[in-house]
Amino acid sequence: MTTKLISSIQNPFIRQLVQLKDKSRERKKSGTFLIEGEREVSLAFKGNYEIETVLFYPELFSLEQLNNLITLQTNLIEISKEVYEKLAYRDTTEGVLAIAKSKEHIISNLKFNTKNPLILVAEAPEKPGNIGALLRTADAANADAVIIANPKTDLYNPNIIRSSVGCVFTNQIATGTTTEIISFLKSKNINIYAAILQESVAYHTQDYTKPTAIVVGTEATGLSEEWRINATQNIIIPMQGEIDSMNVSVAAGILIFEAKRQRDFK
Repeated sequence: MTTKLISSIQNPFIRQLVQLKDKSRERKKSGTFLIEGEREVSLAFKGNYEIETVLFYPELFSLEQLNNLITLQTNLIEISKEVYEKLAYRDTTEGVLAIAKSKEHIISNLKFNTKNPLILVAEAPEKPGNIGALLRTADAANADAVIIANPKTDLYNPNIIRSSVGCVFTNQIATGTTTEIISFLKSKNINIYAAILQESVAYHTQDYTKPTAIVVGTEATGLSEEWRINATQNIIIPMQGEIDSMNVSVAAGILIFEAKRQRDFK
């Protein structure tokens, strides 16, 4: 195993990686992004992401751990503590980072291994923490895909990778406009259940055992009118307290696990 050492934060390559970490524009321009953490890097390998380089700080991440993580072809760079702290995004550090190539998330590329897919759709989620939580929920439910309509942030934002604990790599993900996604779902004969107040029924009264897309919006604005008009059925989670909405990832979890419950006991 051959590695090179970079010890200065003024190194041009390291300065480029800082830009990659901090700026969405740089990620889009280069088609690459930075991953931090052993589990996250491992899941990226497992998710067939092309890993260009792995960087490690040997006092935190041993050669034995490195051998268990990488392939023989992986390009390796040993970095100093100063460089690692400059690149690391999290306070709880593990000593390993990777540079990976972004994937295209075109909706027409979605492939389902079942004739009865279960899909989670989120319209215009803004907060990386919410997007990460949605991806964790989808992974936990083993959903067939996550589709993000009208995305407000890029999927490879470090906050999304962190809050999803790497589930950005374990889910099949697509993005598109609301119109494109509705057209795709209808072309595949997938029932659309939109979580929306208007013309809605209680979520547990519906049958999710057929091809199903669960659609959620933001707490602030909810779903757009286009979903209300095109849904197979609008659904609601009855509220019994003083407030009339809940966090989008919590709502998504309730809805998608009701679909799982029905399918498990079908």
